[in-house]
Amino acid sequence: MAIKITMPALSPTMEEGNLAKWLVKEGDKVSAGDVIAEIETDKATMEVEAVDEGIVAKLVVPAGTESVKVNALIAVLAEDGEDVAEAAKAASGDAPAAAPKAEAAAPVAATPVSAPAPVAAAPAATPAPAAAPAPVAKGERLFASPLARRVAKDAGVELAAVSGTGPHGRIIRKDVEAAIASGVKAPAKPVASAAAPQIAVSGASDEATLKMFEEGSYELVPHDGMRKTIARRLMESKLTVPHFYLTIDCELDALLALRSQLNAAAPMIKTEKGEVPAYKLSVNDLVIKATALALRDIPEANVSWTDAGMVKHKHADVGVAVSIPGGLITPIVRGAETKALSAISNEMKDLAKRARDRKLKPSEYQGGTTSVSNLGMFGVKDFAAIINPPHATIFAVGAGEQRAVVKNGELAVATVMSVTLSTDHRAVDGALAAELAKVFKNYIENPLGMLV
Repeated sequence: MAIKITMPALSPTMEEGNLAKWLVKEGDKVSAGDVIAEIETDKATMEVEAVDEGIVAKLVVPAGTESVKVNALIAVLAEDGEDVAEAAKAASGDAPAAAPKAEAAAPVAATPVSAPAPVAAAPAATPAPAAAPAPVAKGERLFASPLARRVAKDAGVELAAVSGTGPHGRIIRKDVEAAIASGVKAPAKPVASAAAPQIAVSGASDEATLKMFEEGSYELVPHDGMRKTIARRLMESKLTVPHFYLTIDCELDALLALRSQLNAAAPMIKTEKGEVPAYKLSVNDLVIKATALALRDIPEANVSWTDAGMVKHKHADVGVAVSIPGGLITPIVRGAETKALSAISNEMKDLAKRARDRKLKPSEYQGGTTSVSNLGMFGVKDFAAIINPPHATIFAVGAGEQRAVVKNGELAVATVMSVTLSTDHRAVDGALAAELAKVFKNYIENPLGMLV
């Protein structure tokens, strides 16, 4: 029987991806675990492994195809001993009716911008099942795609009551939709699982905006998946999260002196490029550590808001904004409060490099408990950052510069850095945020406390 390979869901929120590259060709033999393709999500490029062995009978979706829906057929394998041509022919009816690129060519409708609608609980039309699915024995493993599990969860359908039509009986999205249409009974859903309301923003249409500019005076560059995701998430954050801001000035002279001493004391290690220091700390590395320790000391601020309750985190997982071509991404230093400065420094260098190469795994940039955004290297004195949900806080770090300060009633010169803390007022009140900022400032100005 032909083995169908579908577009995988590489993260819980993924709905479509770009098929960047095939690493196999028709006629190649593959084994389970072999890397067969590269898939681009909105922020990363990930490898896809074969889950079965066989011969590549047909590559249904060409390399370079954009916006391929999750669970869409992308290739067909023929099992050992099966006729390759027959396997390709048998699965040809499941190929997409039109190339996904055609969607991008459609003109943009002159409608207000809005957040994407939640996944529908029922399809437009599904055939009636021929017979009730066989029940799954207690303890038997259920094979289902991530999207099928999410649709079933949203609709309150027990996967054990669904019959799978995917490879080797795997449950896929259309199986769940068919079960919903046939009236499979579902357990009562908790009130907290109700869908969030849609966000709508009124404004000028694309057509009206373009008419403001002289024809031929501009080039219209379509948004890629990353830019669309950034725009959607930041719009939702600004409209639904009640931000407030606190700015503090931190003296850096003691931190800069300690950084120089630690870098000078770094042991040399042998590499392919010769001997290099085992680490080289940046100011941002110490900012990450100070942020994590401040959240450790003020655990009431290390939280995330949900309608069901307050999520209190046990570790400080610090996301760090990294600029990459076409946007930004926030790789996460997990458990940063427990890590040495050298470990944080080396981990951040690795994460930043792979972020720019778009090689991060979703687990390396999704989640986290707070964020740090540093524009000091660009000479920015201070700014207010937008919170990145599910975080309740974000530290916006400005440049360190020499300023006149008053010490013991006398005028002096110090290197000062302005930091603005953006806070979700639903989760963290003003006094609590001020306490967090105070502890952060203390670590920056007394950096030896980060080494204890």
